[in-house]
Amino acid sequence: MSPDRFIARKLKFQGKLAAVSIAVSFLIIIVAVAVSSGFRHSVRDGVSTLTGDVRIARSTAFASEGDSIPVHLPSEEAILALAGVQAIRPVAVRAGIVRSGDVIHGVLVKGLPDRPDSSLCVSIPTRLAAITGLKEGDDMTTYFIGERVRVRKFHVTEVHRDMLELDDNLVVYANLQDIQRLNGWGSGGASALEVTVSPGYRSNLAVNDLTDAIGMRLLLSGDQTEEELVATSSVRSYPQIFDWLDLLDFNVLVILVLMIVVAGFNMISGLLIVLFRNIATIGTLKTLGMSDRAIGKVFLRVAGGVVLKGMLAGNVLGLLFCIIQRTTHFLKLDPANYFVSFVPVHIDLPWILAADLVAFVAIMLLLLLPTMFIARVDPAVSVRAE
Repeated sequence: MSPDRFIARKLKFQGKLAAVSIAVSFLIIIVAVAVSSGFRHSVRDGVSTLTGDVRIARSTAFASEGDSIPVHLPSEEAILALAGVQAIRPVAVRAGIVRSGDVIHGVLVKGLPDRPDSSLCVSIPTRLAAITGLKEGDDMTTYFIGERVRVRKFHVTEVHRDMLELDDNLVVYANLQDIQRLNGWGSGGASALEVTVSPGYRSNLAVNDLTDAIGMRLLLSGDQTEEELVATSSVRSYPQIFDWLDLLDFNVLVILVLMIVVAGFNMISGLLIVLFRNIATIGTLKTLGMSDRAIGKVFLRVAGGVVLKGMLAGNVLGLLFCIIQRTTHFLKLDPANYFVSFVPVHIDLPWILAADLVAFVAIMLLLLLPTMFIARVDPAVSVRAE
């Protein structure tokens, strides 16, 4: 066993408040990182469900009821070959009016190819259910205005929460075939094609780069139909949402810095107490020939052990909180302001470990400041005082 390690085991850290501060700081850091990651995953998944990560259509508008586009494009294989592209699905949309008793409300009915329900079965958003009083098992009469009014009686099989629920954007999910027949298209027609991007490529920059690459594939395909199509990324369609996520990430960075500073200065005060109480020990070690650097390592070992214990306690408490919140959703939010009805958490271990590492290194660097006091201790005076 090295001398500095042996001596460090004999010294006791007196700053209990500093140790508690370390644990609380790491608890807040873990929760902040998990909540930020939770918001990003939840909101991105919601946007992807609503519009796809990249949308291929004749117009950049979300709801386009013009001429159909082919369900399968000649360049489909080239698009699927792009790194990050996971899948392509056709969708069909049609604006309609829902009537339930005396209540009338506009909706956008979106046909999806992968719905497990049978024909004329739909999933409605919670806000529409609250407005109209519809619930699972009810029939929903919907009017579609065109050259002539078409009426469909859908069966409500599910009430879902749409994170982008707005008064003018209530999306009802139906079967693709129902909307294709309603629009007078065959099974080969769609309003748009939605491209789903792999989770590792869902950063703003990666999605926009993939959108540009898809647009280039469409432009260079040589097919007249494809040349008329436009690829639009979800990031560019909803910039306010992704700007809000970026602001949230910045807030997490501010919290990380503040917690490191608070924990660091509490540890500095605790380490100074240890140094002042062991002036005679420092003088004795200097008399025995230990250098200031070696003595500094002794006290840094003591402080480092406290930081590690506080970090472990903070991590355990933070992960426990995240697991409870993810399971019970006991912390609620107003979806009108936060897009979700509860605080989402996502335990992203690489980010958590990175935050732990950054915080630990930063705190240990701050602890180099009080060790400078060791160089000012005169062994003759300190030993004589003892």
